[in-house]
Parts: sequence; structure tokens; C-alpha cells
Amino acid sequence: MTSQRWFDMKQLFEFWIRSLDKSGKPNRPDANIYNHYLRANLMTGASAGDLLDLVAQMEEYSIEPNTASFNLVLKAMYEAREAEAAEKLLERMLQTGKESQPDEQSYGLVTRLLLLADQIDAALKYVDLTLKSGYMLSMEVFSECVQSCVKKGRLDTLVLIIERCKAMDQNKALCPPWRVEMARPPVHLSVDEGLVLSALGTAGRTFSSTLLDASWAILRRSLRQKNTPSPASYLGKIYALASLGNLQRAFSTLHEFETAYGNLQEQAEDLFSPFTSLNPLVVACSKNGFETLDTVYFQLENLSQGDPPYKSVAALNCVILGCANTWDLDRAYQTFEAIGGTFGLTPDIHSYNALLYAFGKLKKTFEASRVFEHLVSVGVKPNAMSYALLVDAHLINRDPKAALSVIDEMVVAGFVPTKEMLKKVRRRSQSMLERYADFGSRNSKALIFPSFPLLGINSTSTEVLSVVSARANGDTPQQP
Repeated sequence: MTSQRWFDMKQLFEFWIRSLDKSGKPNRPDANIYNHYLRANLMTGASAGDLLDLVAQMEEYSIEPNTASFNLVLKAMYEAREAEAAEKLLERMLQTGKESQPDEQSYGLVTRLLLLADQIDAALKYVDLTLKSGYMLSMEVFSECVQSCVKKGRLDTLVLIIERCKAMDQNKALCPPWRVEMARPPVHLSVDEGLVLSALGTAGRTFSSTLLDASWAILRRSLRQKNTPSPASYLGKIYALASLGNLQRAFSTLHEFETAYGNLQEQAEDLFSPFTSLNPLVVACSKNGFETLDTVYFQLENLSQGDPPYKSVAALNCVILGCANTWDLDRAYQTFEAIGGTFGLTPDIHSYNALLYAFGKLKKTFEASRVFEHLVSVGVKPNAMSYALLVDAHLINRDPKAALSVIDEMVVAGFVPTKEMLKKVRRRSQSMLERYADFGSRNSKALIFPSFPLLGINSTSTEVLSVVSARANGDTPQQP
């Protein structure tokens, strides 16, 4: 058995029961030996029906099937996805003697089968029986319950399962089954954080505050207050709270996030970016226009005067970008100025990028360029987003030549233009060429664009468009 030679084991058992013992009588197996024979049949591909026939033959040897015997049959039914037959067999086990009463494995197999068959209510019945029988709900079964409930939108059922588990002392930690000596204390294992992330995302999409609170409580309990939730968990909670419109709790969570990971901002630039990770908060702030933005700003101003004071550049950046989203340039600029004037903080690259976006969106290209020059002059290093926003500002202003100049500077700084950026330049260049087609046909010289040696671009409009198109398509342009 230890070498898993199942065919040999079957043949050995069948030969042994046909043999005689020392007294000349046929060898008679007990339940444990016969269960090894059942396992060998299971591992060699026997169907659930075949195993049931073998279980029935146990009576010939005056053996009563025990729980392990029926569990082997249930495993075969699980492999064959025979949910109805497995449920009937479990009911049979409940009605028979003490030796064949279901255990946690029996309930787990049937529960998982019913979940696979999308019979969530029937599965919940056996989750109840598992808990009432004093067994531990395994992490495997709990995880499949969560996945099935989320998939079917049965969030009320999921919360009910969690509450029932919490009501039982042995299931409060939602631990997988362990088999250890009674003298050893139980080892509480942590809930997979990826599972909690899925639940937080679902809470945000379905606007379920109950699922959000339950998911976060489970995560904190599993971390034992010793470890800090991952950045992705904090961002998932911020997303859910922003979706629910609970901005006060969302900014409170941002405060916790900054306390835990604020020192990593330089290593992970996008961790507190209002354009990416914190964008759900930006969207929530600008949902009702200036009314919500003003409310958030004044709350942040009040918190900065509290004891202890809470001052956050990341939170103010969300307000700046929110103002830009609502085309409110004045509020965006005033909030930027308030970072240093009112709050006594220093703007970071995300602050300047949000202001760049605000100016560029309203075709204030000159002002956007001045913002870029200013951030460089004060020692703030532009990132790829800074260059991309300045390129967009020039393109919005119908100036592809200036956009190409910024791309050239971007390459000098060590950044690689994205395909999407080059496609935007190509579209705008094509539009400009079409607009001035008549002018080009009446003049012998082509439209003149600046030279960009780092990008391999010469000075004529045709060559510019050719190289930019090649880069946008991912090809390597030939040098002229």
C-alpha cells in the first residue's frame, strides 16, 4: 500500500481470502483490511456502483461497513460528480449504526459536490450538520462556499455561513481540519488574503457593506493583529468604501494605509497615485461635482487641525484630480497651493501630475509646460506619467510637433514611450497632414517637423509620420 501498487494489492487480497488459515478455515478480513481493498479498487478506477457492490459483499464476511468504507464510496461519487447519489448515501449513513455515522470528511465531500452542482441551499444544510455535529469546517469547503456564493450573487447566504461558523467555538478561526494529539494546542491558520481580496472586490461591485465588514473582520482576525494587511487589501477596502460613497471611512482607511506603507512610496511610486491605485477615491470625490469636493477638502482641513493632526498629500492629490475631472481649474490650483500654504506639506510628483492634467484638459498648454518646468526646477523628478500628460496637453492643443519634442526629452530621461502614446501622436499628425493637404499640394516643400535623433526621426512630416507609425505598431523603423 505504501508503494501504491494497487493492482498487486487487489490480487493479494483476493488470493488471501481464498486461502485457509492455520486451522484450515478460510481467511476472514476485518473492516480495516477490507477498507484497504476498497481503496485499492477506488485507486484503480472502480466506479461508485462497483464500490457499493463491494460494500454489500462485506456482509458475507460478517463485517459491518464503517464510516471509512462509505467515505471511499463518496470519494468515487465525488470524482464522478454524482451529487444526488452522494446525498442519498449520506442520509443512509445518518440512519445506520454508530460505526457508520458521517464524519467531517463525509460532510465535506457531499457539501462540495452540491456546491459544484450549484445546489447552494442543499449544501448549506450539510454545513449546518457539520457544525452541529461538532466538526471543523475545513478551509477547502469554506473557500468553495465563498466562491459559489460570490459567483451566484448569494451574498446573504455567504454572510449567514460566516456567522454560523463564528457562533461555534471550534470554527471561529475558520481553520482547516487538523489531526493532532489532544495535548497539542490547535494551530490557527490564516485565511488566504487573495480570497479576502475577491470578497472586497465583490463588495465594491455589489455595494454590500455587510460583505465588506465581514471580509475585513475575517482578514484582521486571521492576521492575529500581528501582521499588517497587504497594500492590495487596503486598496480593495478603499475601492469598496468609495463605491459605497462612504468617503469618511475611505479616507480613514487611506490614513491607515499611509501609516503602514507610507515609507514605501519612493520604492513603489504608484502605491498612492490618484491616477491608478487611488482612482476609485478620485471618482467618488467628483461624483457630485464641487459640492462633494468642497466637503472633502474642508474635512481634510479640519483633520489637519485635530489632535493628533492628520495631513495627507495623497488625500489632497485626490481632490486636485477630482477638480480636474469636473473641469474646475480654479479649485484644482487652489488645492495645489493649499498643500504648502494651508497644510504645510510639500507637493509630490502626483500633485504636479494632477495639476498638469487639469491645465492640459482645458488646453492651457503654456501653463502646463510652466508646471513641468517648475517641478523640475524644485528638484522633483518627473515620471513617465508626467511626460505622458504633457504630451497629451500638446496633442489636445493640436501641436504634434511639441508633443514629439516632449517624447524626445522623455527618451533622454530614460523612459520608453508607450504604443498608446505614439498612436495618439500618429492620429494627430495624420489629422494635421489631412488639414494641410491643400497647402502641401500648392508648395514644393513638405511640412517641416523638428528633428528627433534619439527617436530616429528626420525633419519632414512624411518621415515623422512614418517613424511614429512604425513605433506605434511595434515595428523597428528603418533609419533614413
